[in-house]
Amino acid sequence: MDCVQQAVKSLPGRRTIFGGVPRAGRPLITIIMMAICVAAYALDLAIPNGFIFQNFAYAPFLTESEPWRMLTSAFLHSSSIMHIAFNMYALWILGNALEPAFGRIRFLAVYLVSALAGSVGVLMLSPVDTVVVGASGAVFGLFGALFVVQKKRGGDLRQILVLLAINAAIGFIIPNIAWQAHLGGLIAGALCTWAIAYAPSKNRNLIQWGSIAAVVVVLLALSIYKVSTFPTFLIG
Repeated sequence: MDCVQQAVKSLPGRRTIFGGVPRAGRPLITIIMMAICVAAYALDLAIPNGFIFQNFAYAPFLTESEPWRMLTSAFLHSSSIMHIAFNMYALWILGNALEPAFGRIRFLAVYLVSALAGSVGVLMLSPVDTVVVGASGAVFGLFGALFVVQKKRGGDLRQILVLLAINAAIGFIIPNIAWQAHLGGLIAGALCTWAIAYAPSKNRNLIQWGSIAAVVVVLLALSIYKVSTFPTFLIG
């Protein structure tokens, strides 16, 4: 984390070294993402018959008919308090480190693309009737982002690798945790951040946003391909 904080402190002009606009105060996007997750969790508990879960959770067989679930599911959590508590704690820690360095818009882009990629990971690697919710795909995307930033700044990668290994192991040991979402989010978050961190100063914005858009296009192409392989009764 020290190298990330140093990246914000050594600001060249009015931009961070990653091209973001430096802002004082709390990480606004991180707080908004957390607030949406907490509000959705509270609504899901308050509204009877699982209305929120049934209408906004994601399952691969719903990809063509209700594609928005690939993102909305990232703001929902199971009824277990530990599920949302862990994700919100991780989001707070990672958001405080990354949002000031990236700037709000780039941080939001990495977060949402990672969330989408988590659902694509489930689509590609899970049974079609697998139902998933949770911000862990997006959170793992931020883990991937932090890894790339630390590598760019020459920081110690061992702590991040240990955290990733522990969380990856949990996904295989504890039931009902979608390691597929973790993997998808991790890869997408790392790819987006690689473009943000290593884009040359010349045409930096174009390269950064073009690369992030390319990641989204690949995710959409993978989704379309996978849906095309479903039996017709699932998509007809």
